[in-house]
Order: sequence, then structure tokens, then C-alpha cells
Amino acid sequence: QAAKFIALFKGNIVPLHGCLPGLTWVLYDYFETLEDEIRYVWPQKWNVGKVLYMWIRYYGIALLVFDVTQIHLFSRPGITNDTVCVAMDSIIRVVGAILLWTIEIIMQLRIYALYKRSHKVGLFNLTLFLASIGAFLWILIHNALRRRAVISEAIHFPLPGCPSIHSGIEWLQWVPATIFEGVLFCWALYKTLESTVGRWQSGSSISLYTLILRDNLLYFFGITCLLIFNNLMVVGVTKIPWFSYSPFHAAMEIMTSRMLINLYKAAA
Repeated sequence: QAAKFIALFKGNIVPLHGCLPGLTWVLYDYFETLEDEIRYVWPQKWNVGKVLYMWIRYYGIALLVFDVTQIHLFSRPGITNDTVCVAMDSIIRVVGAILLWTIEIIMQLRIYALYKRSHKVGLFNLTLFLASIGAFLWILIHNALRRRAVISEAIHFPLPGCPSIHSGIEWLQWVPATIFEGVLFCWALYKTLESTVGRWQSGSSISLYTLILRDNLLYFFGITCLLIFNNLMVVGVTKIPWFSYSPFHAAMEIMTSRMLINLYKAAA
């Protein structure tokens, strides 16, 4: 029992410290890019692109504040119990998924534009997107129904927060989103290779279209790598202690915000 308590205690201490760099990072990046946002984004008329940017930008920051507040509030004695921990386990995943789903909508729109508004490509990606959401929700419900039993013994330990235990098919939670991101990355990769070969054969210089393609490839690849790393951490392959979702949320918000700012700057 003592060894189990020590392992769980260490597992709960890491997120207390790991969540703070994520919030610090996202706030630093916000003020670092605020001038570009004011210059290139604010003057634009309200449309789907601007709404999505503002949502990613400010929902992302609010999500990081929520991450830090929740982790540190729950570390106080007497706050948590099995009911609260089971509910919060699902809530944390859903609020994070909302950010990811918004990013995936933006990526789908970019792929749709790159393929000259192909309805077949758009419908294919939309179908996979909805399927990934459905799979996410099914896995979430499956794990939530079993979460109380998983933490039943550990919840009685004097831990700083809810027990950090990964079990069952929890490792599958982000696999559907990872697969979908991989598909979007392949769409961007194909278009980039096609453009590069065409430019090489014609001897033309780098165009705005080519720069946008490279931008797509970089950020699509980054988001895919984040999800893969997240899955590997849950499985335990990395041997890195779970340090909360905060750094992942920060990285997604920063990469997507910068991608959109670069797009506005290129179109200016």
C-alpha cells in the first residue's frame, strides 16, 4: 500500500508543476503575436475565418486557465471525491476535444480550398471527422462508466487531486483524432509534393500558393505529432510521467493561431 501511495502521489505532483509552463507559454505567445493580430486580424470583416481564429485564440487561453485552476484547486484537501473525479475526468477531455475539433474544422477548410473546393474531398473529410467524434464519445462514455471502479481504492489516499491512473481502453481516446489528423496531413503532403514537382519542372519561383502549402504541411505535421506523443504517454511507452493536458493545449493553440496569423499576413 505504501509503495502504491508513493507512486500515485508522485504521479499527482507532476501535473501541478507541468500545467504552469503551458499557461506561461500561451500567454507569452499571445503578447508576442498581439501586434500582428491587431494589425492583420482585427481590421478584417467578421466572417467564418475570423470567428474561428478568435475562438481558437481566446478559448485556448481560457482552456489553459481552466487546466491550471482545476489542477491546483483539486489539490486542496477535501475538494475531491469519487463522483467529482469521475465527472471531471470526462469534462477535461471534452473541453480539450472542443479545441481540437475546432482546429480540425480549420484544417478541413484549408484542404477544401487547396483542392479547389472539391465536394468529394470535403465530404470525405467531413465523414471521417464525424466518425472520429463519434468514436471519441463512445470511448469517453465507455471509460467514464468504469472510472469509478478504477479509482475506488486510490481515491481514499490523501492525494493532491484525483488519482492519475490510466487503464482500460483509455489509450484509445485520442486515436480516432490522430488517425484523422494523419489523413489531413497526407492530403497536404500530396498537394505539396505535386506543387513542388510542378515548380521544379517549370523552373518557376516560389509563389504565395507554395508558401501556404508549406505552412499547411508544417502545422498539420505538428498537430499530428502532438496527438501521437499524447497517445504514447498514456500507454506509458515514453516513460515520461503524465504532466497534464496543459502543454498539449498550449501547443495546439499556439500553432494554429500562428498559422492563421501567417495566412492573414500573406494575404495583406
